[in-house]
Amino acid sequence: MQKTSLTALARAELNTARIVSSGRSAKTVYGGHEHLLRQTVIALRANQRLAEHENPGEATVQVLHGRIVLAAGDESWSGWTGDLIIVPDAPHSLTAIEDSTVLLTVVKHR
Repeated sequence: MQKTSLTALARAELNTARIVSSGRSAKTVYGGHEHLLRQTVIALRANQRLAEHENPGEATVQVLHGRIVLAAGDESWSGWTGDLIIVPDAPHSLTAIEDSTVLLTVVKHR
């Protein structure tokens, strides 16, 4: 068994995102390319964006801190601390409205 503090990890990743030129940082908490399930803490400085990309499988975004917007086509969903957004099965992007951290959970298609 392994235990991880998402609060501490989110704080550490956001501190990194605040000092690196890209304005973002990420750490996989569980899984990876060899697993079907992957969970990653992603930190973004305000106004930073993950460009439009495809889903590798079913996915959710849980906002751990801050405020984000997930957009797919003409639709968008705002998320605040504590919100869970089901990622649509379509090309989408994620933008931090303020300094933010999210937990991305993906179950890859076989």
